[in-house]
Amino acid sequence: MPGRVPPVRLHPMSFAAALSSLVRDAVRVSLTLYKILIPIIIGVKICTELGLVPYLAAPLGPVMELLGLPGAMGLAWATAMLSNIYGGMAVFVALLPQTGPLSQAQVTVLGVAMLFAHNLIQEGAVTKRCGAGFWTQNAIRLGGAFLCGLILHWIFSAGDFLAAPVPVLWTPAPDAPGLLPWAVGQAKTLGFIFCVILTLMALMRALTALGLSRFMEAALAPFLRLMGIGTTAATITIIGLTLGIGYGGGLIIHEVDQGTIPRRDVFAAATLMSLSHALIEDTILMTLIGTSPWGSLAARLIFSLAATAALVRLIPRFTLEAGSQTR
Repeated sequence: MPGRVPPVRLHPMSFAAALSSLVRDAVRVSLTLYKILIPIIIGVKICTELGLVPYLAAPLGPVMELLGLPGAMGLAWATAMLSNIYGGMAVFVALLPQTGPLSQAQVTVLGVAMLFAHNLIQEGAVTKRCGAGFWTQNAIRLGGAFLCGLILHWIFSAGDFLAAPVPVLWTPAPDAPGLLPWAVGQAKTLGFIFCVILTLMALMRALTALGLSRFMEAALAPFLRLMGIGTTAATITIIGLTLGIGYGGGLIIHEVDQGTIPRRDVFAAATLMSLSHALIEDTILMTLIGTSPWGSLAARLIFSLAATAALVRLIPRFTLEAGSQTR
């Protein structure tokens, strides 16, 4: 029939080549992350077993009091800094018999501090590999945690908001004793990371092939421009905000190695992801110990956006370039 358009057929060999390329890239990105994560996971386990966390917590007592919290809660925050949010939550629950019930305002301030600054060694190593700087990003996270927490404490105290004590809806299950269960759990986590990275990379390639990535970049461009983030990092930034810095950082590493993201965009995207990542999961977790979503989600995100926009404009370009050379 004249004018008839033949159907588009995907050649089996082209599909196999695309799949093979996808798996190779996912393996390469995952191995890059594993080289960072595995030594740190082992080091953190050693520090925990040696009981070094309380020494990190001791200087945090006065900081906790400035934030309107019992000084003992510094141990919960220190645990989150060294390990992860789950560890901080477990210590928080264990400390409640000692400190007594806390108001929702106090729990929200502590929750925000832990959300800003947790898993600093592992996630800081990822941002360093991206080219954003280990010490710079961790200083930003610690400063953001204290400043945002202090602002919330002042607001809650001035208006007597969220003053009622809140029940804790989550009790941590005891860890199985021994190194083997711990090692199996960590191996499962690393395997899950590979599966997520493979899925995300497949999604990004599908969006690019369908032309939807350009649509997303165009839609987000005005907003991201205010943050100092170029359109080339738009999709990756959204992934980091919603899923986590490990996944977003892994994709940034891949794009940086390909030379597709400018250094300034790397710094801006990594900074925003450092301050606010895994927004959905982390907000739900904090709700289980009594935080208000107005603090753990809204205040954290607004502060992160404002801080990122300010930092990108304040930090000189040569600083960004110097940081990229330390990868």
